Amino acid sequence: MAQLAQFDLRIRVGRESDADLIHRGLKLIAAHLSLEDKVTATVEDIRRHGFGSRPAFATLIAEVSGQFAGLCLYFDSFSTWSGRPGAYIQDLVVDPQFRGLGVGETLMRAAIARIWAAGGRYVRLSVDASNTGAHRFYEKMGLEWCQEERIYALRGDAFASIASPS
Repeated sequence: MAQLAQFDLRIRVGRESDADLIHRGLKLIAAHLSLEDKVTATVEDIRRHGFGSRPAFATLIAEVSGQFAGLCLYFDSFSTWSGRPGAYIQDLVVDPQFRGLGVGETLMRAAIARIWAAGGRYVRLSVDASNTGAHRFYEKMGLEWCQEERIYALRGDAFASIASPS
């Protein structure tokens, strides 16, 4: 992280005008995992759902010397067992040219501080099973892998068939 001192790192709240940057960050994650074809979200989807009167998520943008360096996208969550609010970090990405400089850690710390200030008392996230670099990063930050849980998903036609059975 000592190398980061030579740069002007700033973390700011994402704005509607950042929808293209946010989308670019999501595509960076997909490219890193060789899953580019999985990203079907558009810039307009990000704009429509991330901003306005009921935003579905919040975003922090990292800039190094005025250049996009990464983002952290998260949304509110609630633990019924602990009775506490928190957040789910959906996406954390650092542009490849800024990796290894502490940008990801700075983004995580900024997001956790915002979540804490808003009354949140935990964060959760999931990581692609093959992304071992991310596993090491989160464990170094103090996050624990919850072996007793599994994530299930219902999407696409399967979701539609349950949501509106014919």
